[in-house]
Amino acid sequence: MHIPAPYFLIEEKKLLHNLNILRTIADEAGCKILLAQKAYSIYQTYPLLAQYLAGSAASGVYEAKLGRDYFSGEVHVFSPAFREEDVHSLLSLCDHIVFNTPSQVLRYGPLCKQASISVGLRVNPECSTQEGHAIYDPCAPGSRLGTTIANFDENALPLLDGLHFHTLCEQNSDALEETVRAFREKFGKYACRMRWLNLGGGHHITRADYDRARLIRIVRELRKEYGTEIYLEPGEAVVLNAGTLHAHVLETMHNSLDIAILDVSAACHMPDVLEMPYRPPLQGSGMPKEKAYTYRLGGPTCLAGDIIGDYSFDTPLREGDELVFDDMALYTMVKTNTFNGMPLPDIRFEHINGQVEILRTFSYEDFRSRL
Repeated sequence: MHIPAPYFLIEEKKLLHNLNILRTIADEAGCKILLAQKAYSIYQTYPLLAQYLAGSAASGVYEAKLGRDYFSGEVHVFSPAFREEDVHSLLSLCDHIVFNTPSQVLRYGPLCKQASISVGLRVNPECSTQEGHAIYDPCAPGSRLGTTIANFDENALPLLDGLHFHTLCEQNSDALEETVRAFREKFGKYACRMRWLNLGGGHHITRADYDRARLIRIVRELRKEYGTEIYLEPGEAVVLNAGTLHAHVLETMHNSLDIAILDVSAACHMPDVLEMPYRPPLQGSGMPKEKAYTYRLGGPTCLAGDIIGDYSFDTPLREGDELVFDDMALYTMVKTNTFNGMPLPDIRFEHINGQVEILRTFSYEDFRSRL
């Protein structure tokens, strides 16, 4: 039996749904929204995104270059620490550089100023609003991300144009409001001296139950209070529910429970399943034992823990069956790897007229060239 290769599919219609929401927020709140490329870096779609967003946010030189080359608008970059050669490279690539500590501001800020690059400092409001995902909590005790008020050095102030905080992960605007209160208490006396504030990412703005009216109010209040420009840099919200991963059953077996081996891997193709962890949504399935037939879905690698999750179905799974995982545009293609020599799924794009374009295929040469 011929089983087609797995592939990611990005849908223009669903991207546009998200982008229209984000542009409305930006217009009504009077802020700028950037794409956080760490969540989604499919540059072939950047010209579409750039029609709705103010620019891109990067985590280093490569993402900054991708944003500058393919995404019109501003380029912002943050890293927990920069090498000097990276800073020199970034001077021709970005508009804002956000440093993690006052010492890096003092060291590299003058270089940035000479190149007319806006300088920012990431601060840590020490306000944890997350539950269950400590790996993604920048405000957890011992965090290396952001400067606490105890470590703030006022000697850096003359070099600073803005302050940045990023504390959220897949959260609603009530968590942002709580964080802003902590920010005001600790850093408000400095915010009024800034040209801009960056509220980071983790805002699930395009989720159906997200309180957008509250977000608009928060941004307007900050603009009025401090007289600053406000940036948001969500990644997930831009591509939330806009992509799928199409997998196939290679084999079924039984070992105290029914197991299906797929041609996609949690470890290689959706690593957040293991890192976060979470159970990805799967079309036509239910929770274990909710439907007549329950299977544990696993990948084809040698990793014993390469398990996607337990799902139930109306009918038994058969070799060659297609399974479609939802919400697979974010933190998937940017994180894929070739452990065990696993091939990477194709990347396809469905235009609004229904035409499907293959953006990228991968071969043995792609695997070999990474080593």
